[in-house]
Parts: sequence; C-alpha cells; structure tokens
Amino acid sequence: MPVIKWMFAVALLMFVASPATHAEEAYLNYKTYCMQCHGMHGKGDGVNVPAMNILPRDHSDHDYMMKRTNSEIYKVIKFGGPAINKSVKMPSWGDTFTEEELRELVGHIRRLCCEKELIRGVNFK
Repeated sequence: MPVIKWMFAVALLMFVASPATHAEEAYLNYKTYCMQCHGMHGKGDGVNVPAMNILPRDHSDHDYMMKRTNSEIYKVIKFGGPAINKSVKMPSWGDTFTEEELRELVGHIRRLCCEKELIRGVNFK
C-alpha cells in the first residue's frame, strides 16, 4: 500500500510540475537562442541589434503579434524568416529543437505579447 501512495504522489507531482517545467524550458531556450536578437523581453532590442541592418521582430508588440497565427510563428522558428516571407536574417531552428520545444517556444512568444488573451482562452490557430 505505501508503494501505491508513493507512486501516486510522484505521478501527481509530475503532472503539477510539468507546465511550469515546460514554461521554464521554453524561457531558457528563448534566452539561449533568441535573446541575442529579440532581447530579454522580446522587444527586438537584443545585443546583436546594433550590427543588424534589418531589425528583429518585437515579440511584445501586441497589435502585430495578434495578427499572426501560432502556425506562422511555428513556421518562422522552424524554417526561418523566408518561410513566411520575412527576413532571411531570421535563421531556421528546426534542426535545433524538437517538435515539443518548438511548440513551447510559440507559447513563450505568445506570453510575451498576449498574456491577457491567453487567460481569456483566445484561439490563435
């Protein structure tokens, strides 16, 4: 009986901790791979900006990001800017991230721009 309680507690802990873990993992991936151009808060003001002739997208720009679907954001991360007719300066990260990590990055970008809509349950497709 104690083994079953222990297994249940571990399973419950994994279920409860999982969303936070995914959000943290997405943040760390964004910090490692995206912040150099897009900045710490996604405002397009990263350390690489002074050397760029095309400015990176401001992920905190609510109006612009509301016009983009999750599918478009996913495509541009996985295949690079040209996948959605944007800058060739945006590299493709499809060989770097798993499918789950790509989806988590989309979620992180949505949190940067559209926290209120996420709370309300807006479907970004």
